[in-house]
Amino acid sequence: MRWRQGKRSQNIEDRRGSSGRGRKAAGLGGGVTILAFIAALILGVDPGQITRLLGGGQTAQQTPIQTNAQEEEIKDFLSVVLGDTEQVWSQVFQQAGVRYKAPALVLYRQATPTACGTGQAAAGPFYCPGDHKLYLDLSFLSELKRMGASGDFALAYVIAHEVGHHIQTLEGTAEKVQSARSRSDKVTGNRIQVAMELQADCYAGVWAHHAQKQRQILEEGDLEEGMQAAASVGDDHLQRMAGRRVVPEAFTHGSSDQRQEWLLRGLRSGDVRECDTFS
Repeated sequence: MRWRQGKRSQNIEDRRGSSGRGRKAAGLGGGVTILAFIAALILGVDPGQITRLLGGGQTAQQTPIQTNAQEEEIKDFLSVVLGDTEQVWSQVFQQAGVRYKAPALVLYRQATPTACGTGQAAAGPFYCPGDHKLYLDLSFLSELKRMGASGDFALAYVIAHEVGHHIQTLEGTAEKVQSARSRSDKVTGNRIQVAMELQADCYAGVWAHHAQKQRQILEEGDLEEGMQAAASVGDDHLQRMAGRRVVPEAFTHGSSDQRQEWLLRGLRSGDVRECDTFS
């Protein structure tokens, strides 16, 4: 991606020097983290539930941030991606006569308190509608590679997808989905959740469309990185990684093909009206 000249967001909250993890969470190995992340995606478990299962949840304590040049470059990259989503969605909302309220991106290690419960790295990147914040442990980059995706645009897609959930919260879609799922059986609830996740993928594509049109951010290979990232977090792919048979009724995020399809639809059209995954 061509990102170094981009505008940096001021909505970055760095908690890497804080510790909100419980004793059990601190001892999690990489393999357990991967399995827990897969379980969260497959089963639709929220970060708070993952935390309770893994034993996290102490009060955060501040310690000096120990970082390196690579992490700082990733942080810089993330601030540009977030800043770019702020530009795109501010314009989209302005055209609809509404002011866009941007989310914050919280960087943390292992665990951190959120308005949705204690967030765990094991749950992967997530958005909390309670505080309008995105949460990311930078160790997720290694997990993303293990799942078969890499590259800067792959990470940008992940962030843009979580921003998509923020858009759904502002639109009222998230609240409607939660209400509909509470009245539905498990299979129907899963289908509704899949529609929500695929719409967030489409919104990520809408962002990329406008960012490319206005600032030419994409380089050769970026589209392939995004498509591979979408495929790597498809429910069928994750079920196979976990050694399970593919069970479409248990999908909560959509298949690899579906996630690629909706990301590409948003990217090609740049139109939020093309992101109606619920109809």
